[in-house]
Amino acid sequence: MSPAVRTLAVLLVIVAGVGSCRSVTGKSAGNSIDDATITASVKTKLVADKASNLTRVDVDTNNGTVYLNGTVDSAEHKSRAEQLAWQAKGVKSVVNNLQVQQR
Repeated sequence: MSPAVRTLAVLLVIVAGVGSCRSVTGKSAGNSIDDATITASVKTKLVADKASNLTRVDVDTNNGTVYLNGTVDSAEHKSRAEQLAWQAKGVKSVVNNLQVQQR
C-alpha cells in the first residue's frame, strides 16, 4: 500500500470515529453546538428585553430543553422570561425554575 493510500485510510478511520463519538454527557458534537446556540439566543433575548430586568437569569440547554434558573422581581418577569425562551429557534421545551424575589 502506498503512503498516500495508507494516509487516506487512516484519515477515513479517524473521521468515522469522530463522527460517531459522544461526549461524556452522551450528547453528540452537533447536539452540543445546537444547545449552545439555543442558550446564546435565549440569553440575548433576555438581555435585550427592556421591559424586564432579566439579566440575572441563568440559562442552560440540554437536548433542546431550556432550563431557566435564578431570581426575578415579579411573577410577570418570570412569565416573560419563559415566553422569550420559547421564541428561540430549536427550543423543544422550557423548564422555568425561576424564583420571584421576596421584598
